[in-house]
Amino acid sequence: QVQLVESGGGLVQAGGSLRLSCAASGRTFSSNPMGWFRQAPGKEREFVAAMRGGITIYADSAKGRFTISRDNAKNTVYLQMSSLKPEDTALYYCAADKTQRVIPSQSPAPYDYWGEGTQVTVSS
Repeated sequence: QVQLVESGGGLVQAGGSLRLSCAASGRTFSSNPMGWFRQAPGKEREFVAAMRGGITIYADSAKGRFTISRDNAKNTVYLQMSSLKPEDTALYYCAADKTQRVIPSQSPAPYDYWGEGTQVTVSS
């Protein structure tokens, strides 16, 4: 079993920055896809970013503003967010896929493990 715990969320003004962390316990490997998703009230869960090894992909809304990275020694995945907008307000989830897909999925469905989320609120 893999457990994921997100942290780093909070309240920030528009234009500010936050770095989210996802700490993993249990066995994970650098070749397994890791993703970040977000969900606002009344909306479906939305893809933000994902990576597998050296491959990274981003939602159009995240390109140029967000960066996904990982520290394998710390078993931690990060999402660095800058130039935040009120529409970025959501509960952010970390997810892990136990299948070594060549390109990480942009759908929530294939991911096997999920954290409980960390809230990001961007004020105007």
